[in-house]
Amino acid sequence: MSTPVIVQELTDITPAGPKISQAISVVIAIPKEQAPGEQRVATVPEVVQKLTKSGYEVRIEHNAGSNAYYDDNLFVAAGAKIVSSRIDLLKGARIVLRVQPPTVSDVEQLDEGTIIIGFMNMTNNLPVVARMCDRKITAFALELVPRISRAQSMDALSSQATAAGYTAAILGADNCPKFLPMLTTAAGTIRPATVLILGAGVAGLMAIATAKRLGAVVEAYDVRRAAGEQVRSLGAKFLELEINAEGAGGYARELTAEEKAKEQQMVSAAVARADIVITTAAIPGRRAPLLVTKETVATMRPGAVIVDLAAESGGNCELTQYGKTVQEQGVMIIGPQNLPARVPFHSSQMYAKNLQSFLALLVDKEGALVKEFSDEILVASLLVHEGKVHHGPTRDLLGGEKI
Repeated sequence: MSTPVIVQELTDITPAGPKISQAISVVIAIPKEQAPGEQRVATVPEVVQKLTKSGYEVRIEHNAGSNAYYDDNLFVAAGAKIVSSRIDLLKGARIVLRVQPPTVSDVEQLDEGTIIIGFMNMTNNLPVVARMCDRKITAFALELVPRISRAQSMDALSSQATAAGYTAAILGADNCPKFLPMLTTAAGTIRPATVLILGAGVAGLMAIATAKRLGAVVEAYDVRRAAGEQVRSLGAKFLELEINAEGAGGYARELTAEEKAKEQQMVSAAVARADIVITTAAIPGRRAPLLVTKETVATMRPGAVIVDLAAESGGNCELTQYGKTVQEQGVMIIGPQNLPARVPFHSSQMYAKNLQSFLALLVDKEGALVKEFSDEILVASLLVHEGKVHHGPTRDLLGGEKI
């Protein structure tokens, strides 16, 4: 039986853990996520232990990790301080680590110059961005971290897409009325189910690998030819089309009208024969491309399942409804919300290590916070600093304000 944690006010908690650098004066706060359905936490005990040994003081809100199965006792053992009051948690914090964007209320409680790091979802949180400017908060958006080799360990989009791809395959299998693997039984032979993955990015590749492990016949398509080698290396069939839509940053460019017509014809035929379709295609900052029309859905067999990972940005399927599961002519269409939160233990672990790597860029050789954000990764991911919006598209959405 574990020893219960005594949650105290901040002034009653004595520092724990060795302090070996000038970062001793830097307080990192991790609040409990409050967004509906969010079960992840921004750090885990393994990372806390490393941060405290580096001289940081780590404060964690009471039960911040409980939904991800990281008990307060584990954080205390790693050297963190558990704080019951959110006001006390944020008071005097120099850095705040989050999964979801802060609320306006949270921003109001921060001291000027506080650094917030996490996903910011700027398009849907413009009032928060504006308020961070007013309060002279510094905010780094992890979705803006450039996809370069140096930043791989900080790529939270990829780590969370891995969790989403895995969960999508499990969700599809759970709702499919068929066995996924081939079975030879006394009652006869069961043919394997066919799973089609549209989009072979990080999420798509993880969905492919998971569906293959479950025994399905897996097909995949991506407009980037380079993705074919990765798809085949996982044992799936890559659907070939004479189109090369490789774009900047590893994403796909938008197709021409003629290319879209050819793509639609091939994709429609593959969708019609699939038992499970997992769609993952996305274009940063734009509506998700339409890959599965309602007419294509009508050609699918009753009992087929579509899991649309692009639901939040409009969906790859014309009939997708974000956050809902709908039935159309016997086909189940799932528009899931926040799939990484369904596997919070490991998605939190990966996310915490992304943040740990990112934090290293904010500290100089003496262990003090850097005064200028000159590193290319910091420059690219800087959203708000000293009352200005540094991300052009977000600044434009604010009407050119907060320049």
